[in-house]
Amino acid sequence: MSLDPQIQIFINHLRAERGLSANTIDAYSNDLNQLSSLLLASTKAKEISWSKVNEPTLETIIIELKNAYYSDTSIARKLASLKSFFRFLHEENIVHSNPAEKLKVRRPTRTLPNSLSEQDIVRILNASSKRSGLEGYRDRAMFEVTYAAGLRVSEVVGPQGLQQSSLNLDDGWIRVTGKGSKERLAPVYPGIIELLRFYLNDIRPNLLARSKKSRRLTSALFVNSQGSSMTRQGYWLILKKTAAREGLEGKLSPHTFRHSFATHLLNGGASLRHVQNLLGHANISTTQIYTHLTDSQVREAFNKAHPRA
Repeated sequence: MSLDPQIQIFINHLRAERGLSANTIDAYSNDLNQLSSLLLASTKAKEISWSKVNEPTLETIIIELKNAYYSDTSIARKLASLKSFFRFLHEENIVHSNPAEKLKVRRPTRTLPNSLSEQDIVRILNASSKRSGLEGYRDRAMFEVTYAAGLRVSEVVGPQGLQQSSLNLDDGWIRVTGKGSKERLAPVYPGIIELLRFYLNDIRPNLLARSKKSRRLTSALFVNSQGSSMTRQGYWLILKKTAAREGLEGKLSPHTFRHSFATHLLNGGASLRHVQNLLGHANISTTQIYTHLTDSQVREAFNKAHPRA
């Protein structure tokens, strides 16, 4: 389904003027495309006249989302996309009023991120090496660098993932492209440097050489068996299979390594500000959720150990 013309103009604005990541733009596009489909269905119109959309119509759409059992978090995100869209239309004088301005939904409950113990992280890393062939070495390097630097999956693989040029192994740094295409330098420890050198010099060239697409060389650091850049979906599938071999799949999310990295650093005495910088968080309040996680672990240990708890 092609995008509504006004939505397309808004998406072009996000891409050109807001500097948002490709993943964020895709989320906006998908949300607004779904909402426009619901609007067309509710009004039985062939196309949407955005200037005629009013607040009661949008409230009806929110009710439909709730009836379809979307979570509060998903509905809140879709509403945020809708608010941004109508704010843009209003500022560009495409609509005379903003019907989404006063819309509210129940604020989603903030959940603590999944985090694995240091022992379980080691189990997953070791399990990745057990995969036969070149892929096992690649998986180990891919997971190790994710945990070592606390990276988002989208910062490791995909359009904004690590490139060969991202590595400065002599000085022990990698250049990371985060949300909003913001770059940061992330330190890595000596063991990771040697692992990445081995992957770059011995594993990656052989993965490319055996592929029929090897002539169409990619600059991506991590490649799949077809010689193309590893995707986020491919990374997640490999991680789930690796964790399943250790019976840890139920504790997993795409950001498990990142969450564990932050929690382990704070448990080890790192300051909140340092962890914020390493994670690339623009606001320290985002990092503070990990202090709640460590607090809950302290409480759990207290309840188990104290004789009168």
